[in-house]
Amino acid sequence: MNINEEIARLRDLLPASWRMCTAIKSKPEQFEPLSSLAILPWQKGTQININFRLWRQLPEPQRDLLFLHEISWRQKTKWLQLGTYQGIAAVSIFGGIVEVVQGDVTGIAIALLLGTIGINQILRTNKSSQVRVEADNEAIEVAQKRGYREEEAAKALLEAIPAFARLVGRNTPEFTELIRGQNLRVIAGLSKTTIPDKVINDF
Repeated sequence: MNINEEIARLRDLLPASWRMCTAIKSKPEQFEPLSSLAILPWQKGTQININFRLWRQLPEPQRDLLFLHEISWRQKTKWLQLGTYQGIAAVSIFGGIVEVVQGDVTGIAIALLLGTIGINQILRTNKSSQVRVEADNEAIEVAQKRGYREEEAAKALLEAIPAFARLVGRNTPEFTELIRGQNLRVIAGLSKTTIPDKVINDF
C-alpha cells in the first residue's frame, strides 16, 4: 500500500465540508489502525492518525466505513455545539472568572462544581451509544454518495468493528459495539430486531 495514495483516496471519500477540516497523518507507532483527536473549542476540525501496517490488513470497504464513521463521530462531538451541558460549562466558567475577581470563595467553589458536572456530562454524551449509532448512520449515507449501496456499506462497517478490535488485541465486544452491531444488522437486512431508543440513550 502506498501511503500517499491511500491518504489521497480517503480524502476523496469525504464531503467538501469535512475534507477542509480533516488532517490525515501516518502514525506507525500507535497500536490502533485508526485513531483521532477530539475537536477542541478553538479548533475547526480533527486529525486522523493511521497505522498503515495495521490499516492495510483491513479490506477496502471496511477501511472506508471505519474512516467515515470516525470523522462523523468527531464532527458530532464538537465541544462548541449548542446544548444544555455546554451551556452549563460556559456559564460556570464565566461565573468562576467573575467570582475570582470578586474574591468570593463560595462562588468559586460552586462555579467549579457546575463546570465539572457540565464537562463530565459532555464527555459522557460524546462516548454514548446514541452518538456512535448516529455516526454509523451518517457514515453509511456518505458512503452511498461514493458508490456504495446502503446494505453493502452497513455490512462492511458491521464486519469492520470486530476486525478492528482483533487488530488491537481485543476479542470481547464492548457494549456500545453490540448496540452498533444490532443497528447495522437491521440496515444490512440481516436482522429485523431493533434496539429500543431508551436502551441506546442510557448508554
